Amino acid sequence: MNEMRADLLMQVEGMTCDGCAAAVTRTVNRIDPAAEIQVDREAGRVAIRTDAQALVIADALTKAGYTATAMTG
Repeated sequence: MNEMRADLLMQVEGMTCDGCAAAVTRTVNRIDPAAEIQVDREAGRVAIRTDAQALVIADALTKAGYTATAMTG
């Protein structure tokens, strides 16, 4: 299988506690169990190394109750 892992940076609003950060991590892992995820709760940012598409992840996070948008840089 041809994998194209990408580094995504997402702005995620609504993460108010460590439980929220864990929920965001679980949501991304449901889409890509092999994803590498770093949550910066204070900045409201999530860095993800994944082969899933940014829009798929943003949609899943939105459905989980967060406002998620892909960022550049």
